[in-house]
Amino acid sequence: MNMDGDLVLSVRVGAAGHGTRGLTARAVEAEEAGFDQVWSGNDIFGPPGIAGLASMLLSTSRIKVGAGVLDPVSIHPAQIAQIASGFQELSGDRFILGLGAGSDVFFGWAGLTPAKPVVRTRQAVIAVRELTNGRSPAGVPGAGDCWAEQARIQQPRPVPIYVGAMGPRMLAMTGRYADGALPLCLPPRQVYRSMEQIRAGAAEVGRSVDEIDIAGCLWCSIDPDPTIARRLLARHIAHYSGSLSTDVLLANGLDPEEFARTQALMLDGDEDAAIGMVLSSSTMLELGVVGGAAEVIEQCATLIEAGARHLSFGPPMGTDSSEAMALLGKQVLPVLRSSFHVDAVGRQR
Repeated sequence: MNMDGDLVLSVRVGAAGHGTRGLTARAVEAEEAGFDQVWSGNDIFGPPGIAGLASMLLSTSRIKVGAGVLDPVSIHPAQIAQIASGFQELSGDRFILGLGAGSDVFFGWAGLTPAKPVVRTRQAVIAVRELTNGRSPAGVPGAGDCWAEQARIQQPRPVPIYVGAMGPRMLAMTGRYADGALPLCLPPRQVYRSMEQIRAGAAEVGRSVDEIDIAGCLWCSIDPDPTIARRLLARHIAHYSGSLSTDVLLANGLDPEEFARTQALMLDGDEDAAIGMVLSSSTMLELGVVGGAAEVIEQCATLIEAGARHLSFGPPMGTDSSEAMALLGKQVLPVLRSSFHVDAVGRQR
């Protein structure tokens, strides 16, 4: 949580394509660039994300390292609490635990049949919080009925718990129970709707949304040549054009038919035409923050002025991802920090 008024700036590096040594290097780069937090994930059947998180923590000294996210199906909540407590001890309390529902498709590959996504995530948030505070989840409302009074971990250590959430029910649950939220904001202005849904959930249990660190998770493409940055983002959008929520697109004034046509071109193997469609659209590039440093600053400023207190870039796209991160650190982050300060309710000062 960020209660001191400082803008939080984080970066998501992902585990795919890096390997453990690559993740370690990216965490060091993020710390050197001046980010407050660096996030990487762990998917069942994906890269060894937990090993990467350990290495990231060992290789850095200041930056906070977040798991974005662990799921309570392939990893039992008691083990998640053990891992989180161990990472806290290892790093001097620089670890942030991100929890999410995970993928039912991936779970099916392993023969797992979990509870509904919101239910299993809520139970995990409540149970892990109890366990990392040295208590048993037995009898705690919302933690599930499976726990015995003896269910306590050794060497517990409290940890901030964030939730990877996109849908309204998951966002409302996050507002009721979590310390932070990781909503994927496509387009970036979707962060406003996410904040309202989290605020509604928090109000149901008498919490203030100011207690919750809402990380607006953005796609970001930056390059000294804005034309290159836009093409890189267009390629990214083309690859994900069939995976985006129609409801979210419509709610933000985007045309789902454009994305359907782009996806059809991708399925036909014509990536260049798909990229061209994104570039020729008047709105599709609005899914991310894109351009040279000045343009990225301007787009981020709009979000901050509207109340965002935490911007999470990732993964930074550029002709070279390390150079893109360094560019953010040298030319974007210092301007955002010097130009914007937010008070306790997220207003710019």
